[in-house]
Amino acid sequence: MTEVVAALIRDGDRFMICQRPANKKRALLWEFVGGKVEPGETKEAALIRECTEELAVTVAPQDIFMDVIHEYPDITVHLTLFNAVITAGIPQKLEHNDIKFITVAEIPQYEFCPADVEILVKIKESFT
Repeated sequence: MTEVVAALIRDGDRFMICQRPANKKRALLWEFVGGKVEPGETKEAALIRECTEELAVTVAPQDIFMDVIHEYPDITVHLTLFNAVITAGIPQKLEHNDIKFITVAEIPQYEFCPADVEILVKIKESFT
């Protein structure tokens, strides 16, 4: 199983989503910023590194919002989604095709990675 971390970054009643690049698996689907935890790395350290690499921002991971195990045809992931706050920088599209802040009402307008579907249900409940 692959350990993956992601950030739930809020801006008032909106939250950040990122669109995967066209050249990667699950191309052009929407997700939360994050990535794989490297050997010897804590989940929090991985999240900070991934946000720097993908968005050029510094984040402060907070508590865990939710974690999910999802089996894709090619990989099984244990995804830990942290509440996180940007402490420095403005999000840049270094790896993603697009970055948006959306409201709960806008979720149906986007096609998300399957591992995020369960998380989106909880977001709908917690944001209302």
